[in-house]
Amino acid sequence: MSDNNSLQRPPAEIRFADELARLRAADDGPRPPGWAMSLQAARRFIVGDPAADVTRKFVGDPSLVDRALVTLATSRGLMLVGEPGTAKSLLSELIAAAVSGESTLTIQGGAATTEDQIKYSWNYALLVSEGPSTRSLVPAPMLRGMAEGKLVRFEEITRCPLEVQDSLLSLLSERVLAIPELTGPDSMVFAKAGFNVIATANTRDRGVNEMSAALKRRFNFETVFPIPDFQTELSLVEQEASKLLAQSGVELPPRRDVLEVLVRTFRDLRDNNGSDHMSTVMSTAEAVSVAHAVGLRGWFLRGEEGNPADVVECLAGTAAKDNADDLARLRRYLEQQAVRRNGEQWQALHQARHLLPG
Repeated sequence: MSDNNSLQRPPAEIRFADELARLRAADDGPRPPGWAMSLQAARRFIVGDPAADVTRKFVGDPSLVDRALVTLATSRGLMLVGEPGTAKSLLSELIAAAVSGESTLTIQGGAATTEDQIKYSWNYALLVSEGPSTRSLVPAPMLRGMAEGKLVRFEEITRCPLEVQDSLLSLLSERVLAIPELTGPDSMVFAKAGFNVIATANTRDRGVNEMSAALKRRFNFETVFPIPDFQTELSLVEQEASKLLAQSGVELPPRRDVLEVLVRTFRDLRDNNGSDHMSTVMSTAEAVSVAHAVGLRGWFLRGEEGNPADVVECLAGTAAKDNADDLARLRRYLEQQAVRRNGEQWQALHQARHLLPG
């Protein structure tokens, strides 16, 4: 058995195994068929319950969590949409861990995704020697989810070709997966109670492979919005960056005043309208990644916490990934807006603007 402490990112059911066990043991609420816990317990696992020493894991609207859980107890799938970096994948992982006890039945959508990766494939050595049988069948997440009565996560569904997307139609409506290569009862897999699908899609990918109207009818849509409150976003970035830095061997936590500058910069660039609006996504998830990189630079290069100069160095790769013009927009922000803010760290950020490439 592998040491979980050596894993870069264990799944939610491992990271929060103690909380899940305690919630299940104390759970006396009504459970939908096939669920590992009640809706009330699943909600507490996701949004937190200080009285029960359950941490808050999703910083967002609790009513969104309520609607998502209720949807998954029905015959419709759940579609989480929103800007990149708004924790759609995290929310789907947490829900799957709470409802099914397993969040790893996941399909990663993309241009190369095939039906085999969604439904099933074959062990071709056994297929050639023995012919089609349950022994030579290799179940994919959708088949496993239906057979075991568990939630299946479908990430970035709109990145998949339309014909691959539409292979879900019969699965979601009829709740059965046909395996025509087999005969008898093995040729049909009927979904057990507890099976459903959580899909995610980025609004920036809308139009890449727009879902058909028929498939949309099989889902309830919920939008995950960016965190509206500065202090909430700052606390989240500090919490997540601190965890990542500790895992990376950094012995110093990030400086809060430097994180304040970083998060405010992200919010300003994200909310800026007009000609200086950034084309790249300045999301909370990106802010966490930059805060992590800032801490790594400070510790491994100088043996100290990251500083505003590190912020500028790390921002360059974030801002210029989609559009080279964004680098010019970032430069204008540092030259014209950062200098107007009060505080030692803001002045240091302004003075480090020359570190931007180009």
